[in-house]
Amino acid sequence: MDSSEHGSSVTSPGIAIGGTLPPGLTEEEAEEMQVELTKVDDEIQTLRQVLVAKERHAAELKRRLGISPLSEIKQNINKGWHDVQCSNAYMRTSQTLGDLNRRVTSSNLYLSASATLEDIGRSDAYKRTQETLSQAGQMTSAAFSTMGSAIRNRFGEMRNSPSFKSFEDKVDNMKYKVMGRSNGEGDHSPTSNNAPF
Repeated sequence: MDSSEHGSSVTSPGIAIGGTLPPGLTEEEAEEMQVELTKVDDEIQTLRQVLVAKERHAAELKRRLGISPLSEIKQNINKGWHDVQCSNAYMRTSQTLGDLNRRVTSSNLYLSASATLEDIGRSDAYKRTQETLSQAGQMTSAAFSTMGSAIRNRFGEMRNSPSFKSFEDKVDNMKYKVMGRSNGEGDHSPTSNNAPF
């Protein structure tokens, strides 16, 4: 191959400036390698473009199917957890922990501690503490429920306010303009006549 076939002399980051070639490499071999490198770089660029197009298409299909990123993450986590549970290491560890649990629960120290905890559970002080904590939990739950209702009502009032409706119309109009242009449609939205955008 002659460098005149390409319209200019071949230069590459691998070829030293000043025209000196690496030892053991002829100019013809360097030119062939440069042509091959150019082809590979072009193929890489094409593959990147194809990948981007495929990713967009996959995202559109997921959107149309109603698959959200959150459900996708959940599915990946569930699959990963299932794979972990099926692994030999997990099964061996689970078996070892089960054996250890059986040994601990059958030991005299465990049985003695268990009997002591049962005695504590039957004591009056424990029962009074349990009742007090239960009442406190119920009061806290009621307070959070009341607060949640108040916040929900306030957001409902905000959503029905004229300023929010105006903002919502502007956002919908902008969405229509952007989506309409990307789909090749004209700007003929029902609210485009009075929109500030």
